[in-house]
Amino acid sequence: MSKKIVVITGSPRKKGNSFAMTEAFIKAAEAKGHTVTRFDAAFKKVGGCHACETCFSKGKACSFDDDFNTIAPAILEADALVFTMPVYWYSFPAQIKAVIDRIFSFVVGGKDITGKECALIACCEEDDLSVLDGVRIPMERTAALNKWKMVGEVLVPGVLNVGDIEKTDGCARAAALADAI
Repeated sequence: MSKKIVVITGSPRKKGNSFAMTEAFIKAAEAKGHTVTRFDAAFKKVGGCHACETCFSKGKACSFDDDFNTIAPAILEADALVFTMPVYWYSFPAQIKAVIDRIFSFVVGGKDITGKECALIACCEEDDLSVLDGVRIPMERTAALNKWKMVGEVLVPGVLNVGDIEKTDGCARAAALADAI
């Protein structure tokens, strides 16, 4: 069955390691007949949540008009959400964190986003896999809170320089993640 998949990336490095895994996933998902919509958060203007709780009161997700209002309708319609990113200072890059924070608008606005599938693709510089806990645990908790089903995680430590991902099985694992959705 063909699904609508929204991929949200968090890296500002277009030729970086998380982008390579993202592209491998998208290619595999599209080959399976899924429709993929990609948002590169680092190249969008998405500010932090203002906690005004006026979400969806003016016909759009956020009363503050920025690029989240173009991402929100795709999230609402998606069957699956895939978040991809490098780890920055043991956590999410700010660009994708702003998008994740703004998911709050669906809760305030009474929009049902439960039942979606969710996956995480992430990498980090250090060789210690536990460094990825800074994105893995919050993403798993976000999925649980929103009643999304985590269908997979591709977590790759030890990649820093452009192309380092090619020395790992990260792209192959990202492509295989398309089988889980």
